[in-house]
This record gives sequence, C-alpha cells and structure tokens, in this order.
Amino acid sequence: MRRILAPLAMASALFAQTASGQTIGPGNGRQSAALAGATLELFTYRPTGCSPRLLLLVFHGVNRDAGPYRDRARPLADKLCAVVVAPLFDKGRFPRDLYQYGGVMRNGAAARAGSRTVDLVSPLAAWARSAVGLQRMPYVLLGHSAGAQFVDRVAAFTSTDALRLVVANPSTWVMPSLTELAPFGFGGVGPPASAEAALRAYLARPLLVLLGGEDTGTHNLAMSREAMAQGPYRLARGRNAFKAAQAVAAQHTWSFGWTLVEVPGVGHDATAMFNAPPTAAVLAQAIGPPPTGK
Repeated sequence: MRRILAPLAMASALFAQTASGQTIGPGNGRQSAALAGATLELFTYRPTGCSPRLLLLVFHGVNRDAGPYRDRARPLADKLCAVVVAPLFDKGRFPRDLYQYGGVMRNGAAARAGSRTVDLVSPLAAWARSAVGLQRMPYVLLGHSAGAQFVDRVAAFTSTDALRLVVANPSTWVMPSLTELAPFGFGGVGPPASAEAALRAYLARPLLVLLGGEDTGTHNLAMSREAMAQGPYRLARGRNAFKAAQAVAAQHTWSFGWTLVEVPGVGHDATAMFNAPPTAAVLAQAIGPPPTGK
C-alpha cells in the first residue's frame, strides 16, 4: 500500500497552516483541509441560535456518503448544540484496510504510528477546533457501520482525547486479545509490554457500544474468518466484544470505561441510531448541563 500520511512530527505545523482562515459557518457547509499529508473533503453543519458546546466528528459507512451522514447527525447536533464535521474517506485512497481497519497493519506488519489513517483523527479535531474558534472544545467520534469499525481502531491504536467514542453497529471489532492479530486484536502491534499497555488503555476509553436490537442481517457484513469468529451478525458481535472486554478488565482489575446501549426495534440504520434518545442522553451527560445566566 502506498504511504499517504506524513509523520506526526510535521502535523502541528500543518494544523496551524490549514485551519488558518477557515471557519465553519451556520447551516450546512463543505470544504477541504490538508491534514498530516492527506487532504480530506469535509461536510459540516453548525446549528443556529446557540453557542456550540461540542464537536461531532462523524464517520460514514461503506457507501462513502459523508454528506448524507452529516445530515443524519443534524438532529442530534441540534439537541446538543454541536458542530458536525463529517470527513469523506474515498475508496480510491482509503480502501477497506485503510478506512475500516484504520491502516494499522501493512503487508502483515504493524504500520508506523504517524503513517496510519487513524492518525488523521487528532489533526482533524485540531482543524475543527480552530475552524470553530474554540481550541479546547470537547469532541466526540461518532461512527456507524464501516465508520464504527474505523472509530473502534482509533480507540484501540491511538491515544485519542475524545470525550466519547461512539461505535454503532460495526461489522468487526478489535477484540481484547493479545494473540488475535491486529486489526482484530492486539497481536503483532509491538512488544508484549506495549501491546498489553495498548489493550489496557483501550478498555479504559470512554467508548459507547451502540447496538441496534434488530441488527441481525448480513447485508455488507464482513465474512472473513476473523469476523465470523466474533459472531454471526452485528448485534451478536457487539455483545460478544463488550462481554469479552468487560471480562478482561475485571480479570486484570483494570479500569473499564465502556458503556453498552441497545436500541430496541432498530436494525442497521444510522439515522435511527444517531437519533435514538439513549444516544443523546449519554452524550449530554458527558458534556454536562448548559451554562446558566447571561
């Protein structure tokens, strides 16, 4: 696979250059930004009538439809007074291994940090904060289906400071295993001590496992050996991943930051998952009550 990202050592300078002069205005918008060597098209939304309190970085599904995904998140953004930024990961530059699986493995070996697709999230958040004009604004990663697979790899293989990571109806998971090879576990990502440290950090992440109670179909479902070992369909895979993660954390007496929410009556539907009352409730609790007074 060809290299698409610059080293992270260059990233901070790139953030300042690319975000300078770019703003996210009210309503829907569309612009591009150069982030750590990869230029991404961004679909944005800023609600009117309130001061933004949160960034929602929204990650699309397998159809690479960032614009519609931005629109699916708009009702949630209105409830939370959040700015939406939905990057487009086109299939030409970001096929499955570079998008869904985060680019964490290359030719059977762990890719170098700073050259992986997951490493674009930190500069994306920095760009969005600058474009909104609030450098400390908290942000949430919100992914569904293929985008949820990507967000799960961000949680597993980076040191993200996202307020919450919402992993909704993914086809595959990073399982809490030191023997299962990445991107489906932590095997092969480094020396045993560093792999265990990465697993421990992953289990402590504020990760929302968001599952549709009726997501039992097989359309666009990953069918590889590794995927099928996780369960027969997405609902089962999510339950199995959560249960395994909870058990490993308890076994080692490690901190466990995951939350499991199942949305009854909903299948593989991004709009319904994003706008289910429990989704808004978990995120609203995370950001706290709005400021009072003038």
